[in-house]
Amino acid sequence: MSSKKIDHQVTIDLMQRADLQEILAIERESFASPWTVGMFTQELENQLAQCLVIRINYEGKSVIGAYIIFRLIADEAHLHNLAVKKEFKRQGLARNLMEAMKDIAMQVGISARTLEVRESNKEAISLYLKCGFVVKGRRPLYYTDTHEDALIMWAGR
Repeated sequence: MSSKKIDHQVTIDLMQRADLQEILAIERESFASPWTVGMFTQELENQLAQCLVIRINYEGKSVIGAYIIFRLIADEAHLHNLAVKKEFKRQGLARNLMEAMKDIAMQVGISARTLEVRESNKEAISLYLKCGFVVKGRRPLYYTDTHEDALIMWAGR
């Protein structure tokens, strides 16, 4: 698939347990230390968590193109996980999910959004900057698999 915008029907929907097989495949292709099925299940069961997917009607079937998990806690929305299937990258899906996070948070009176990101993840940092986030801090050695620092980013605050 090229870097053009998706021409197929795209919808944002609630994540379902039945989606986990597709989501785990995206997770494994996206991250060196992917979440487990148990981690996704915990989020689906957590009342503070918002778990969304982008469904794409593609080649005659519905596929998961991307997903986001964030929590609405007190006065902030905290991004926990975001990934896009390789063949759908650079087509606006992640940005659409970040906008959905912002919209859902605003509906419940939350304007502050936060996240941690590997300082080496330039692609994600670029996306977050475009979505209005700024670097406000650092968590040293946050990622136990690589001992890499996390940048703490905020928007709306």
